[in-house]
Amino acid sequence: MPSAAFIYSNQLSRHVLRNDHPMRPVRLRYTYELLDSLGAFRLPDSLLVEPRPATEPELLTVHNQKYITAVRSLSSGVSIPDAAWYGFSHSGDNPIYPGMYEAALLSTGASLVAVEQVLDCGVSVAFNPAGGLHHAMPASASGFCIFNDPAIAIRALMARGLRVAYVDIDAHHGDGVQHAFYDTNSVLTISLHESGRYLFPGTGSVDELGTGRGAGYSVNVPLAPYTDDDVYLWAFQEVVPPLLGAFRPDALVTQLGIDTYVSDPITHLALTTRSYLQAVELLAQAARSIPWVALGGGGYDLSAVARCWALAYGVMAGQEWPDAVPEAQRECLGTTRLRDEAPPQIPDYTREASRRFAEATVAEVQRRVFPYHGL
Repeated sequence: MPSAAFIYSNQLSRHVLRNDHPMRPVRLRYTYELLDSLGAFRLPDSLLVEPRPATEPELLTVHNQKYITAVRSLSSGVSIPDAAWYGFSHSGDNPIYPGMYEAALLSTGASLVAVEQVLDCGVSVAFNPAGGLHHAMPASASGFCIFNDPAIAIRALMARGLRVAYVDIDAHHGDGVQHAFYDTNSVLTISLHESGRYLFPGTGSVDELGTGRGAGYSVNVPLAPYTDDDVYLWAFQEVVPPLLGAFRPDALVTQLGIDTYVSDPITHLALTTRSYLQAVELLAQAARSIPWVALGGGGYDLSAVARCWALAYGVMAGQEWPDAVPEAQRECLGTTRLRDEAPPQIPDYTREASRRFAEATVAEVQRRVFPYHGL
């Protein structure tokens, strides 16, 4: 029985949000083609699985009917007077384009297929790189995200009676997922991200703790611009493993955005393949005996996206890929190596400032959040 499933079809990568838009779904095809060339789908412990569209009842577990209807109308070319109210405009983050409803249904359904794989098909981990669209709100699109597939996937797990931990390592705060579960202790959300002082969506401070029964179950680890591998991994290890150990989830959902990468064009962190891979390995350890649904997310340096998600899927499938990028992928990825050879050059004073910022953040999380979990 395969231990890892990769959810993909070329249909997921064909739409174009806008010609100048940083979110380019072709990155999914690059990731698939790199993994295919590495032999990922010929392994006995790996399975390539087709997605399916989400259904309207599945969307309604997170989004409201008026919003769903508005997205469907705009997608089909029907003009509505309050498109901006729902987060859409032709020139903003969430452009209106033909077929956007169908594209969003498919990427959301792919995350639900990942849930089905780990719950019903005996797979240990399922990875939907088209998912992880964590900004969408119940009645509006936000931050390139139309439907909030992580929240919908978590709802599907909860419907089976499972307590879920959600760990988000995207450069942007996972605000939409936090919002969906802000008042429950059945879901622990942990988001490590560039501080909202410097980056969209401007939220994700440590004092966003949750409310009511959910107090202490929304965890945020904001980090300074130019945070590098060593500082990031230190912060991750100080917060994530202890909280997951205390919460003891029945299932793990992870958002594995790679816009934390040093050369990402719209963010300011300074990670390389080294820290990204180690963070994924730590998440794999946490999910060793429970179902793991892994989702994509941000990432706008296309080479970094394909390489890092290929490395992540290697962890899931128990494979350490060779470092040489296969010949067929070298031109589109612009490199011959899967892993980075050297860390970025960051001035000592900048590195020290980011470390002090992380130390203050971690101390505040441990002071304010850990007591809720007996830590």
